[in-house]
Amino acid sequence: MAERRVECSWKRHVGEQLKQRDRVQRQAFEEIIHQYNRLLEKSDLQAVLSERYQSDKYDFQNRHDGSPGADSSRSDNLQQEMAQMRIRHQEELTELHKKRGELAQSVIELNHQIQQKDKEIQRNEAKMQEYQRQIAELEGECRELRGQLQDLEQANQTLKDEYDALQITFGALEEKLRRTTDDNQELVSRWMAEKSQEANKLNAENEKDCKRRQAKLQKELADAAKEPLPMDPRRTGNSYGTSLENTETTSGVCADVRVPSTALHVFEAHDGEVNAVRFSPGSRLLATGGMDRRVKLWEVVSGRCEPKGALTGSNAGITSIEFDSAGSYLLAASNDFASRIWTVDDYRLRHTLTGHSGKVLAARFLLDNARIVSGSYDRTLKLWDLRSKVCMKTVFAGSSCNDIVCTEQCVMSGHFDKKVRFWDIRAESIVCELELLGRVTSLDLNHDRTELLTCSRDDLVKIIDLRSNAIRQTFSAQGFKCGADWTRVTFSPDGSYVAGGSADGALYVWNVLTGKLERTLDKNHCSAINSVSWSPSGAYVVSVEKGSKAVLWSDM
Repeated sequence: MAERRVECSWKRHVGEQLKQRDRVQRQAFEEIIHQYNRLLEKSDLQAVLSERYQSDKYDFQNRHDGSPGADSSRSDNLQQEMAQMRIRHQEELTELHKKRGELAQSVIELNHQIQQKDKEIQRNEAKMQEYQRQIAELEGECRELRGQLQDLEQANQTLKDEYDALQITFGALEEKLRRTTDDNQELVSRWMAEKSQEANKLNAENEKDCKRRQAKLQKELADAAKEPLPMDPRRTGNSYGTSLENTETTSGVCADVRVPSTALHVFEAHDGEVNAVRFSPGSRLLATGGMDRRVKLWEVVSGRCEPKGALTGSNAGITSIEFDSAGSYLLAASNDFASRIWTVDDYRLRHTLTGHSGKVLAARFLLDNARIVSGSYDRTLKLWDLRSKVCMKTVFAGSSCNDIVCTEQCVMSGHFDKKVRFWDIRAESIVCELELLGRVTSLDLNHDRTELLTCSRDDLVKIIDLRSNAIRQTFSAQGFKCGADWTRVTFSPDGSYVAGGSADGALYVWNVLTGKLERTLDKNHCSAINSVSWSPSGAYVVSVEKGSKAVLWSDM
């Protein structure tokens, strides 16, 4: 029915166009025909006048020949009349010729217009045919689109039904999870109550046992006091003297830090850019993280890094790596908005912490190893409890967080807005802020946590005294340039040196005591260095680059 209506409409349109063309062209030709008829009438008049002139001339000659004796006056009058008639006839003939020329020119112009109109009609007919073809094609496309629309509506209805079913399933699972959580909390409460009762029983038994031992000891002492002991003449001192052993406490500070001078091992660490590197507390194990979504573990053996295993489970590139204080767990931040924790011994993924709305750029263990802090591109910091696997606190920092370090009760974060912020974990508030001259890319603490090392995009490395929150030293070098917003620099284990990588692939080492550049190492990296880590033993330094390489350095 729709096609029939379309066909009738274009036929009606063609008929109206033809009638309009007939009206326009008929008006033009009516004037031509009228003028042409006038021309024919004047031509006929001219022929009549010519015949009349010839007749009059003939009559005059006959009269002149028939009356040779007529008087001269009559002859002169006739001649004058003939001359006037000739003049009038000549004028009329001239006027007729002029009219004929004008009409001929009009006929030529009108013929030219007719030809132009014919060409225009032909073009319009060609356009009409093209439009008809386009209309047919569009009608076919409309039919196809209607069919596709019906298919999509059916698929959409199917998906909606599936979504409704999944929503019902999700609601049931959510209710089941809530009940399971409540049961779990109840079980935990009961378990804690039972543990408390067991502890009270154990404490009571210990107190009873202690009282029995004290009573027995007092009785033995009383019996011994009643019986005098014989003196040993060979004894020259107190027979009950005790020797005390002095236990040497280690401060944990490395005393043998070696300034790197040689590239011991250059190796392909990942399939793509390597973003992070970190030594374990034991110095023999090394971890690297890259854009290939994996964390790789390496063992340093005889000046070489031997592959030991890989930690998988991340859905995007790794941005940060951290070991716990015992070296048993590894924490990695990722571009997939999550942080993950693996056990180092069996390479198993233990926790996945999600909640950020942007890529996580840094994550660190707190000193109790039971909590971590993560900083994200979404301008927030989150505090996580690993025992309950939940986010305890979320703090809005106001700017993207590029790196984090932690002390007992303070978290320090470096941000895109050039500021280092000091947070009190308990109060969730900023203790103070320190603004640098460029975007902060890296933070690190020395061994006794009294100095903070920063690196920023103004190509300066600075040491901040945490006791006064003031900049104590600034390091720079000709050629040193920070290559990215996540370029990491590091303290040596004893805090005497600072190492950082440059955008030109060179490794720079500064002496903290002198404040001068100690050494520059290059020609081993092919691209900008992203991160540097110094082993806790002080023997090795590892640097990783935007390419796929890692370099193990030492002084050997």
